[in-house]
Amino acid sequence: MANTPSAKKATRKIETRTAVNKNRRSRVRGFLRKVEEAILTGDKDAAQLAFKAAEPELMRAVSRGVWHKNTASRKVSRLASRVNAVGAVAAV
Repeated sequence: MANTPSAKKATRKIETRTAVNKNRRSRVRGFLRKVEEAILTGDKDAAQLAFKAAEPELMRAVSRGVWHKNTASRKVSRLASRVNAVGAVAAV
């Protein structure tokens, strides 16, 4: 248990940061879920719109320190290829 005033303050700051980061992670997951749902329905236009909205959110999470840069880049790359494949699969 924290005894010193500085340790108690640090605990309060950690709780606040945790709540903020949890909210940010949840927000990003929501954007990713919308892209996934659009891909599964096969609607290329909806998938592209959802992807265009999700990409800046992913990068914002990186700049805020919620996600690592390479993790977000990998997810963006994989989502982009899946979104592009939605129309290609329908054309084949």
